[in-house]
Amino acid sequence: MPEFVLTVARFGFLILLWIFVFTVVGVIRRDLFAGARSSRLVAAPRGVGASTGLPSRPAKVKRGRAAHQLVVTAGQLAGTRITLGEAQITIGRAEDSTLVITDDYASARHARLVPRSGQWFIEDLGSTNGTYLDRAKVTGPTPVPLGVPIRIGRTSLELRP
Repeated sequence: MPEFVLTVARFGFLILLWIFVFTVVGVIRRDLFAGARSSRLVAAPRGVGASTGLPSRPAKVKRGRAAHQLVVTAGQLAGTRITLGEAQITIGRAEDSTLVITDDYASARHARLVPRSGQWFIEDLGSTNGTYLDRAKVTGPTPVPLGVPIRIGRTSLELRP
């Protein structure tokens, strides 16, 4: 092989290596400093309407089947129960989260559960590894039926009556 081709290949490999390093550092930095940005999001909740993807009319809820508890079904906190009220539930590794999970695959501010019109909605807060409702990735505010698992890393949660 000509020496010119080897030199170009070496520089190309070096450039790709640095791109990879900067990408990894960016992801780690975003995950570590997510607490400062997410607190602004929590302090200024968006209104219900077309811009949030949430319904503007009340959702139909079966009588006597409203969610009253959030139960951790798998993970380090399995068996933990949180009584649901009118306040949103934040989930993540941050110390000020309502449910602090020490899962390696969870972000500092991973997801939140928000009550709207008698129903609970799960919302991913820009986590690195995503939030899953049953087997579907959550991309926006999504209604959570009773008994359907919410998966964050190795931790599974369910809404129970």
